[in-house]
Amino acid sequence: MPESRSRRKANSVEPLKPVIAGDAEAENPTWYKAVMFGFMVFGLIWILTFYISSARWPLGSASPIDLANWNILIGFGFAMVGFVMTTKWK
Repeated sequence: MPESRSRRKANSVEPLKPVIAGDAEAENPTWYKAVMFGFMVFGLIWILTFYISSARWPLGSASPIDLANWNILIGFGFAMVGFVMTTKWK
């Protein structure tokens, strides 16, 4: 006796969800991590250079623009930009 035709199964694959620009699951670009750590390391190097050179470099008494102890604030500013970027890192 011949077999009857079987029913076609419905496509059980779920449709893909569109990715929204502000979606919480969206990953950061690849350069984000390098820039974030770059700011932190650059700030640290700025402060270390200021202390090791006895306030001569960068922008200390050996340069035309003498910022004196403001160099510490500049170094911490660069580092803080990096730390603020960590709040958006996924």
